[in-house]
Amino acid sequence: MAPPIDAYHTCTVDPIRLAEVTSTQDVARGLPAGSVVVADHQTAGRGRLGRRWEAPPGSALLASFVQPRRPLASLAAGVAAAHACGGEVRLKWPNDLLLGGRKLGGILIEAHGDTCVVGIGINLLWAPPGAAALGADRDVLLERLWKELRHWFEASAEAVLAAWRERSDTLGRRVRVELPGGALEGIAEAIAMDGSLIVGGTKVTAGEVIHLRADGSPAPGEEG
Repeated sequence: MAPPIDAYHTCTVDPIRLAEVTSTQDVARGLPAGSVVVADHQTAGRGRLGRRWEAPPGSALLASFVQPRRPLASLAAGVAAAHACGGEVRLKWPNDLLLGGRKLGGILIEAHGDTCVVGIGINLLWAPPGAAALGADRDVLLERLWKELRHWFEASAEAVLAAWRERSDTLGRRVRVELPGGALEGIAEAIAMDGSLIVGGTKVTAGEVIHLRADGSPAPGEEG
């Protein structure tokens, strides 16, 4: 569980604050490690697999954090964001944030030299149909994310994997993975040391995971 809000009062991030950008990822590219960019609105926000991220102005936390590159960066970012959001938030492989089984936020990591830009979008005051919103204060959450990212990007691979397993909403359930050559369906059995997902004995390094009910239909929150 994330520390109480009071624990962050001495941890102050000084972000670049912008009213509107194409994407905070674009602004953060090339900035030194430790930089943070946050915007009220994105006109061309993007997520994993080329998806667009859209939200009304002022309704979401839209931020990019420049971090040193590390192995398991995607899982470390997911763990950090889940801890920052609170005890009820779970992770869908590799790093989607879920609240009550519905998507709360997403993470996009783009590598640039010896740094990576960790883009995080979290629904706060509004959510699209089938998704969830946190209802948290944006600046408080930004402080939490900054501290948690610093911690988990310095943690060992073993610690990151253990924390990811503890927060996972994917492991142990039936899933379908959409791959370029077709779909793979089975039980998500384990997370490998390199962060890959093991589904029915097959190692998946990338793909779109869909949580399924026992009858094979999409689970709640996955219908769209």
